[in-house]
Amino acid sequence: MVTEKDLKLAKTCLECPVCRRARKKQKGVFFWFVKSIERKVCPACQAYEKVYGKKAHEPVG
Repeated sequence: MVTEKDLKLAKTCLECPVCRRARKKQKGVFFWFVKSIERKVCPACQAYEKVYGKKAHEPVG
């Protein structure tokens, strides 16, 4: 079940410049960082995965 807190954190991930760039470019240091490290540690990335059903580094759409 998705909570209000999950929605707020997922919005934070959507607005995060690092995550946005990783989703847009699909390569480079930011992509590697989000794919390898941040989604395991960052609560916003974890909430994004829970709310949208996609990994934080996967492209939107």
